[in-house]
Amino acid sequence: MIIGNNIKKHYGKLEVLKGVNLHIQESEVVSIVGSSGAGKTTLLTILGTLDRPSSGEIIFNNVNITTLNEKKLAAFRNQHIGFVFQFHHLLPEFTALENVCIPAFINKTPKKQAELKAFELLDLLGLKQRADHKPSELSGGEQQRVAVARALINNPKVIFADEPSGNLDSENAQNLHQLFFRLRDELKQTIVVVTHNETLANMADRKLIMKDGAIQ
Repeated sequence: MIIGNNIKKHYGKLEVLKGVNLHIQESEVVSIVGSSGAGKTTLLTILGTLDRPSSGEIIFNNVNITTLNEKKLAAFRNQHIGFVFQFHHLLPEFTALENVCIPAFINKTPKKQAELKAFELLDLLGLKQRADHKPSELSGGEQQRVAVARALINNPKVIFADEPSGNLDSENAQNLHQLFFRLRDELKQTIVVVTHNETLANMADRKLIMKDGAIQ
């Protein structure tokens, strides 16, 4: 589903990615591990179209996304990609339901349709009773599950997660990890996750190890 060919990235003279090649299949959970500075997050942001490679190409469902202009790339990102980060980045003035709806509204989904889909996702993630609560009224684990629902609202082909359980206690981290595999099994979701959590990394269908800007 996603093919990366000789992806390189440098910032001035600093070479962060040194020719990464990878192939991510549909409906699999892939973990990316490695020491700090290995290039994991840089690779994730490039695969997720938040940054561009200095050279190389990324083929996403037969579309070479490295050739798209900024407007087309932003539309592609909104329609096909979901993100979950270490910090949930929920907007504090909005309820859980409203936060989940935001990407759908950007995608010009009608309000009622977006809210129905958001409520279904919150129900799937065990948050039906928390839909009208604001982030300050939710636990850390609940906030992160709202962020997962937000990532799913536009039916993305893939979710990219960067240290998604890094800010959670062990119980909530375990629950989040199990949720990823439920999403794979029940929704056929593809998930690529950068993590320092060895338990999550080893649970994945495949574990990619990065060192010095390349996959070992």
